[in-house]
Amino acid sequence: MPKTLNIDPRVSIIEDRLESVKRIIAVTGFKGGIGKSVISVSLALALNEKGFKTGLFDMDFSGASGHIILNSAGSFPREDKGLIPPYVHGIKFMTAAYFSGDRALPLRGSSVSNAIKELLTVTIWDELDFLIMDMPPGINDTALDVIKLVKKAEILPVQIPSKISEDVLKRSIEIYRELGIKITGTVENMSASSKPGFYSQIFYDKALEKTLGCPEKIMKTCFYGDVLKLALKVSRTSKMSKREGEREKTRLVKQNGDIPGEVKK
Repeated sequence: MPKTLNIDPRVSIIEDRLESVKRIIAVTGFKGGIGKSVISVSLALALNEKGFKTGLFDMDFSGASGHIILNSAGSFPREDKGLIPPYVHGIKFMTAAYFSGDRALPLRGSSVSNAIKELLTVTIWDELDFLIMDMPPGINDTALDVIKLVKKAEILPVQIPSKISEDVLKRSIEIYRELGIKITGTVENMSASSKPGFYSQIFYDKALEKTLGCPEKIMKTCFYGDVLKLALKVSRTSKMSKREGEREKTRLVKQNGDIPGEVKK
């Protein structure tokens, strides 16, 4: 008997759903508890503040927190040939928490990937300058499945000042490089001092914790000031021509001996 092809129609639908999104930034942390979600939310807020049409997709199904940081209570997607994300503090926001509430989702392995695929399939983003994806932690099957589905995604890895965090980051970045995935640059969160070699540094701000759940207060912190600088770098990159990008890359190599945010092999 001839073999039958296992073609999932959702893959082409996802491509169509994301066609009008200019850039997709996948914020990933290879260890938990490093501030990946707060950076994702704040980056989306900062890009929106700079006038870019921005969306935020919390893909951390097992530990969604974007809705808590944004305080999205009272908002819910609208149904119209799919799910249209609501605007929360000026950004389009989608999360599995809309459907699970505060309950943990009892998903594992392929079930998580399948749930993410389903939500990507039904979500209608329309035209966006940026879609920020708060990725599942680590570089497991789920994270790799997302990258395969979202072909335009650029990785924005986050680490903290820790030998373990740095070592895990290096090994994880190598995997993305082997897959040919674009890496925007490494962000160090909770920095204590200025260091060369990072795409961006976000310094430790003890006042941040008390502002979570109130975006207006988050946007007044020193932490957010650093995220604004990150947003400017990300948005400037999108405006560069290929030739301008090569000139900037050459300038950075001459200045620092390496490209900020890229890890040497």
